[in-house]
Amino acid sequence: MRSSGVTVETDVAVIGAGPVGLFAVFECGMLRMRCVVVDALDAIGGQCSALYPEKPIFDIPAHPQIEGAALIERLEAQAAPFTPLYLLGRRVERLRELGGEWELGTSAGDVIRAKAVILAAGAGAFGPNRPPLEGLPGYEASGAVRYLVARREEFRGKRVVIAGGGDSAVDWALSLKEVAAKVTVVHRRPKFRAAPESAARLDAAAARGEVEMAIPYQLHGLEGDGTRLTGVVLSTLKGEVKTVPADHLLPFYGLSMELGPIADWGLGLDRSHVTVQPATCETSLPGIHAIGDIATYPGKLKLILQGFSEAAMAAHAIHPRVFPGEALHFEYSTSKGVPGG
Repeated sequence: MRSSGVTVETDVAVIGAGPVGLFAVFECGMLRMRCVVVDALDAIGGQCSALYPEKPIFDIPAHPQIEGAALIERLEAQAAPFTPLYLLGRRVERLRELGGEWELGTSAGDVIRAKAVILAAGAGAFGPNRPPLEGLPGYEASGAVRYLVARREEFRGKRVVIAGGGDSAVDWALSLKEVAAKVTVVHRRPKFRAAPESAARLDAAAARGEVEMAIPYQLHGLEGDGTRLTGVVLSTLKGEVKTVPADHLLPFYGLSMELGPIADWGLGLDRSHVTVQPATCETSLPGIHAIGDIATYPGKLKLILQGFSEAAMAAHAIHPRVFPGEALHFEYSTSKGVPGG
């Protein structure tokens, strides 16, 4: 269910409709707790939908490989029996305690009163780190320079230059080599920060001539008519310059994160992340829990699967606030099933 401009009371307000936020809806629902989900994006899915809907994800249990969009589709279906209210295209701007509960106000004028809050906002609002290249806005506007791949087919038969040394650069080089006319990977040093197995696959693809490696180079300039790209100029630290013919440039230099209003809520922050209790994911404010990439604690791993675990722990920790005095008898889903199932 999707709506806007509402005043609503609920058990749990979930901030963030990415994979971890969606799974939190399921975990809360299994404990008979109703959820309202708020997200600044116009669609659910967070970075999975906005940045890599067709990018394969390899570390989701029981799925040797699943694309980001497919994962979100299945998580939405899993949460659907609990009929969450999705408030999309707005962000939570105000938070205040009200009689032992929490009241949230959004940029669209919504007022949400909840007994507890689950903050699953990733690392806040995000945007790409752009390379400092002359004429970049014109090529961005035409789609010649992009910071995400929504559809692989758009690159079929194209000459693609990928810049960066992390997982996104390596994974998309491996994926796009299957459809692009040519893929060139630009990195300033031979060692990549990607998963070792993926980096090894890229090395093997380069050895077979399926991918061209431009190392040690960095982006230096763009060639074209201001909108249509014809080449990417590369340089070394020694001043050596060369041009690689290209139709598209994909700079994968990570995302710049901004917590926005969350930073002013009085939560315990550690380098733009929220410190939580590992056993409950509760923040310094009672009844507010943080899960997924925004949460930090000793031993934290930034993996979707760990976020799923945190969603379950937060839901169980919240249950006494929603149902005070009611004992929670833990049951496996194989025993209790899903309501309506």
